Amino acid sequence: MSLSIGIVGLPNVGKSTLFQTLTKKQVSAENYPFCTIEPNIGTVAVPDERLNVLAQLSKSVKVLPTTIEFIDIAGLVKGASKGEGLGNTFLSNIRQVDAICHVIRSFYNDDITHVENRINPIEDADIINTELLLADLDQVTKALSQVEKKVKSKDPLSLEIFPILQKIEPAIQSGIAIRDIGLDRKELDLIKSYSFLTAKPMMYVVNTDETYEMSSELRDSLGHNIVPLSIKIESEISLMDVEEQKEYLEMLGRDMSGLDILIQEGYSLLNLISFLTTGPQETKAWTVLNGTLAPQAGGVIHSDIERGFIMADIISYQDFVDCGSEAVARQQGKLRQEGKSYVIQDGDVCHFKFNV
Repeated sequence: MSLSIGIVGLPNVGKSTLFQTLTKKQVSAENYPFCTIEPNIGTVAVPDERLNVLAQLSKSVKVLPTTIEFIDIAGLVKGASKGEGLGNTFLSNIRQVDAICHVIRSFYNDDITHVENRINPIEDADIINTELLLADLDQVTKALSQVEKKVKSKDPLSLEIFPILQKIEPAIQSGIAIRDIGLDRKELDLIKSYSFLTAKPMMYVVNTDETYEMSSELRDSLGHNIVPLSIKIESEISLMDVEEQKEYLEMLGRDMSGLDILIQEGYSLLNLISFLTTGPQETKAWTVLNGTLAPQAGGVIHSDIERGFIMADIISYQDFVDCGSEAVARQQGKLRQEGKSYVIQDGDVCHFKFNV
């Protein structure tokens, strides 16, 4: 499953440095607007300590975490929805991603210019959010005109889509993102082909100074899905070896780096969970959408499993750890045999049975 998170924000707020740090991939991060034009793409391992524990129990040769994709999209500016600052190209890049990581800057540094010549993270967030809303408003207005014509000819799909678009237009005009309107899953699926920008789930990364602190006013303004992060410090941590990182984080009283927290938040933002497989050869995490049924989860491993699905042997992660092995879990009645209607849970240790 390939799902992606686009990193967006004004120029010079730390997007490309964050991307470098996330992916260990060198991209241009010079101190001037629009140095990133084509989006950079990097695949990031999702930190999951459960894998190491299972690998030790199973004496696995390899440990394979699951991944998500981050895309570094060039800085947007005021007027992007009208084409300012190559805005049309950049907005098109955002339409291709599954979720948005919106970076805003709250630290002061005279050596790093700000495109608006001031530091005001609330106004910065408003600029980007307004441009996304304006782009969606333009799109929904055009879509309404096109769909209305098909409604008159009783086109079945248009009859379903038209009232949803009618609900979206006034909400956007009032400054409400599509994700906040309260559309249900079916409604969102019906408008998915439009790739509305404000329908995508969004998280905020507040690029702070070394304290990782942000004001309560900023937190209240942004609402939820916020990760305060000193991208400068995280960049320095990423250059340390594993032991140095561990010692440094212990000194700070933290279990994991802010970067790992960000990756996990991104994974959660996409409504993803991991099921696990383990054995002597490898212990591996597999990505599925929350709510996936067992046959479709098996299909992530191989299409033959979904086609010939019989059942799945399931042990919860904690039961596996408590028992120490699949054999003991089976003896103690902790292994369950689940059928086609079973919904995979995060941390399920799975073994699929199927006909070839």
